[in-house]
Amino acid sequence: MEFNQSTIHELQEKIKNGSVTASQITESVFSRIDAVEERVHSYIRLMKENALAAAKKADEDIKKGDIKPLTGIPIALKDILCTKGITTTCGSHILHNFVPPYNATVVEKLTAAGAVFVGKANMDEFAMGSSTETSWFGPTRNPWDLERIPGGSSGGSATAVAADECIASIGSDTGGSIRQPAALCGVVGLKPTYGRVSRFGLIAFASSLDQIGPFTKDVEDCAIMMNVLAGYDPKESTSVNAEVPDYRQFVGRDIKGWKIGIPKEYFIEGIDPEITAAIQQAIKVIELCGGVCVDISLPHTQYCVAVYYIIAPAEASSNLARYDGVRYGFRAADVRELLEMYKESRRQGFGAEVKRRIMIGTYALSAGYYDAYYKKASQVRALIKKDFDEAFKKCDVILTPTTPTPAFKIGEKTDDPLQMYLSDVFTISTNLAGIPGISVPCGYSTSGLPIGVQFLASHFEEGKLIQIASAYEKNAKIEKRRPAL
Repeated sequence: MEFNQSTIHELQEKIKNGSVTASQITESVFSRIDAVEERVHSYIRLMKENALAAAKKADEDIKKGDIKPLTGIPIALKDILCTKGITTTCGSHILHNFVPPYNATVVEKLTAAGAVFVGKANMDEFAMGSSTETSWFGPTRNPWDLERIPGGSSGGSATAVAADECIASIGSDTGGSIRQPAALCGVVGLKPTYGRVSRFGLIAFASSLDQIGPFTKDVEDCAIMMNVLAGYDPKESTSVNAEVPDYRQFVGRDIKGWKIGIPKEYFIEGIDPEITAAIQQAIKVIELCGGVCVDISLPHTQYCVAVYYIIAPAEASSNLARYDGVRYGFRAADVRELLEMYKESRRQGFGAEVKRRIMIGTYALSAGYYDAYYKKASQVRALIKKDFDEAFKKCDVILTPTTPTPAFKIGEKTDDPLQMYLSDVFTISTNLAGIPGISVPCGYSTSGLPIGVQFLASHFEEGKLIQIASAYEKNAKIEKRRPAL
């Protein structure tokens, strides 16, 4: 096996017993990137020189016996995270030349844990999309079928892991942007509880919904990454000062006697029959593990997409007002007046989807419409959260599909925004309620495309998600395939 195909925990053992060096792992990853990146386009920017230098330092640390949780492990960062001295674009023309003066907290944490940063992963512009087609730098392609989308908005982060162009990666999830591409690319993706991982240095899309989380090759790696990422940050106002357990201790535990909620609202008309079949099989595996499946109801699920596409654009409208061509980022040339500069910088700097959401959000917040749209959506959001609160009184964890279909073809939904928005129908509610969710591979379609199963738990119960996902992964014995790039 090539080192780039290994998991974090496999490489940790090899590093400790001296059978591999950090430099060898990093060189293996860049060799893979050289072979496949031109076709997949996982990255906006590679950081090879920095990575090789970091790997060399890691090898020096290893010789001294100073081995940290991620020493020598190549990690990809979604290009929504600020990296000091390294261009951070958020997939947008308007930030094509933005060089942050500081690191995001998660970047600092990963650095302290010994990680080697491979590059900045491609993404939908300002994380607004479900397919990574809205990136100003061009689309990312699904490594399982290069004619198909990888999901979004963290498509580059997902494909980098699936195509072995890194060992693990970081994404962000506002309405499914970790879990949906994880499912479509056949990797593990976890969206933590809102407030569990610091958002300091994350370029904001919708501040009450955004959350940072990991993509990994298996569930144990997910636990390792969460041990590094989670924790209170006084620099971030929404960070919650709650105790963080050792997530790795949940790996391998059984779930005998657990009640698993199956919400009827998630098995809707229009779901692909192959998705339904894979999820039904996943339910059988959970029952074989000792889980007791119970029917539950989340009655306000039907309103989730409408609520999300009022709240998220409204917050985006406010957050993206700062991009005016004055302080940083793109500024339109050949303009004579200040107002013209604002207009032209934003017109030329933002893509069509970002403009669409800014306009929707601005309208929803405007005088005379605020109560009818944003206020009403916020009230229904409270009901959606209450649905989950009531459901978790009857079950330990909820099981659902992650996506309604396998990956669709590039360009298939770009002219139909509503159909694109419905790609996140099973993931949006988690962000509205602020609860954690994980997507785990659960099989393949007849055409060989990955399918994911989603587990949801109550606030700050990521440990439960890792426990059930680990039990499922162990017992489902999903065939380990690799994209035939």
